[in-house]
Amino acid sequence: MLQSLYRLVLVPLFLILVGVVIVIYTVNNPTDGLVARMLTYDNVLTALQQHLMLMLVSMIGAITVGVLVGIMLSRPKLYYVGRGVENVVNVGQTIPSLAILALFFTWLGLGFRVAVFALFLYSILPILRNTFAGITSVDHSIIESAKGMGLNQFRILTRIELPLAFPIIIAGIRTAIVINVGAATLATFIGGGGFGDLIVTGLSVRRDMVIVTGAGLAALTAILLDYVIGQIELRVVKWT
Repeated sequence: MLQSLYRLVLVPLFLILVGVVIVIYTVNNPTDGLVARMLTYDNVLTALQQHLMLMLVSMIGAITVGVLVGIMLSRPKLYYVGRGVENVVNVGQTIPSLAILALFFTWLGLGFRVAVFALFLYSILPILRNTFAGITSVDHSIIESAKGMGLNQFRILTRIELPLAFPIIIAGIRTAIVINVGAATLATFIGGGGFGDLIVTGLSVRRDMVIVTGAGLAALTAILLDYVIGQIELRVVKWT
């Protein structure tokens, strides 16, 4: 128990410490005056706040809508509709995230809200697909046994289907979070901000230190969130 607690706490703390070390080193050891102006604590903190807000707001919406729609489509009356939607989702997942952002920029313009909306739609796909697949993969004999015990559809869903499908659903959420953090770096192209600002600025002025700082912090954020969600998954599965 104590070792699992250490893993839950120490690994995230280590990743956060690595990020802090990167920021402190790059801010205090710029390669030239231009890098010094771009890599300040205020600029890095602003990029972090923007990136986390992009991810947080879009993921809350994606998890809520993806899970609810996945549950709805898994119902027997909508099963074949769900299969059709699943195929569409699989095709949609192949569309590059930059193309999604460009599409909504064409329709809705620039800004934070447009970036959040595009990331929200892109993040729904793996969550909806895994929710539908997880619930429909539950053994039919278990459902029939529950009906024989007198459980109604709501209790079957909440006590049997969702607990059994939880590992698949949470895997979809983990995938969506990693995709979201990576795609959020592209939000800079439509005025969304985030670590993409550092990466694109570094590319435009050919300063590797700025590029590595932005990309490194984005990568650490994705690794940290994936690890934390994975540890939560392990504990919830054990409790259930």
